[in-house]
Amino acid sequence: MKEETRSRPTVTISRRGADRVRAGHPWVYRSDVVAATNVYPGALVNVREAKGAKGGATTAGAGRHGQHSILGSAFYSTASEIAVRMVSPKAVEDLDQLVRERIRAAAAYRERFVRDTNAYRVVFSEGDFLPGLIVDRYNDILSFQVLTQAMDDPGVREVFLSELRDRLNPVAIVERVDPRVRRLEQLPEKESHLTWERTAGRIKGAVAGPDSTANDRSSAAKIVTEFQMNGVCFLLDALGGQKTGAFLDQRENYQAAAEYARGEALDVFCYQGGFALHLAGRCEKVTGVDSSRPALEMAERNAGLNGREIDWIEANAFDLLRDYVAAGREYDTVVVDPPAFAKSRSHLGPALGAYKELNLRALKMLRAEGLLVTCSCSYHVGRTDFLEVLLAAAQDSHRILRILDNRGQAKDHPTQLGIPETAYLKCVIAVVS
Repeated sequence: MKEETRSRPTVTISRRGADRVRAGHPWVYRSDVVAATNVYPGALVNVREAKGAKGGATTAGAGRHGQHSILGSAFYSTASEIAVRMVSPKAVEDLDQLVRERIRAAAAYRERFVRDTNAYRVVFSEGDFLPGLIVDRYNDILSFQVLTQAMDDPGVREVFLSELRDRLNPVAIVERVDPRVRRLEQLPEKESHLTWERTAGRIKGAVAGPDSTANDRSSAAKIVTEFQMNGVCFLLDALGGQKTGAFLDQRENYQAAAEYARGEALDVFCYQGGFALHLAGRCEKVTGVDSSRPALEMAERNAGLNGREIDWIEANAFDLLRDYVAAGREYDTVVVDPPAFAKSRSHLGPALGAYKELNLRALKMLRAEGLLVTCSCSYHVGRTDFLEVLLAAAQDSHRILRILDNRGQAKDHPTQLGIPETAYLKCVIAVVS
């Protein structure tokens, strides 16, 4: 072991935390941290188990002589309830090399499985053994988020950005900022911004802002590009929209839904038109509903890009579906793809109620043998929970659901056994009788 590894900060965890790590889960909660020596925000630490520890009851007095051998290396957060995120079952001697190797491995993984698109997730945090880092590719632009103190470290950032530039050869890289996450991690506030471009002021497809001049073109530019999924084209405003710009996890579900869709279709919570644009190639008429005017404006631009006629409605989905049911409106295909209703376990009850209400109304509008495509991106709503909600909605509406496809997120968002949090998206496609 190198001297640097021996002198690295050490975190001692309880038996409960150690059992969780040995079972394959990389997270250790703060309640299972027994002692943390010389740690600092985002530190790479050695992790050990306190000998004789039971649950979180052992105190720091367990001492260095009462410890088992090292459990591996981890990133440490001084702010989050997830205090420890394991990165290796061994003591990491060269963090820079580890990060570079895992970026390369993540890119190679996508080369094996990603098809028919130039937009996909390149790095999926724990799913790619790089906890706290999200990277998405949209044609020639990379968009990333950092979710932990460790990934926000300037040295770590420079390593992964350098490797992304070398490996993927983008025109530009932007950082998308989630203010809530940065507050939770006690990171400095910042706005989403252009991090790097291949040639200053010459981003492909960039449009200067209205108040910009030739001297400040780079910072004022609106960074845009086109990307495609399953033969459908989309526009990206790299510094606008939700998440990193689009919902790439639904890419394969868009295609699956289009294979079954028919007749008149309604896409509820359509955002920028992901499902609607795919359905428009198969259905006689498609209507998209969302409460966000900017999202609908982008959806309309996307429709024009593909030469497709879609009706867009700005409305609250719950209110609109209630009114449509009361008016006796009917459809052959209904898509329900709401945002996450359960941000935490405490929100589970209301979330299940909301999912049931939406699906109940959707079922009431579907004609006989119609198609329901319904989704949940709430991790805390498990697959069994979601199916039980659908069953309850079917019973209350006196309908029968026959499941054609019970799906998850796209393959570029890998689900890792032992980390249930990596399996968050549910997409059920069913025929309604």
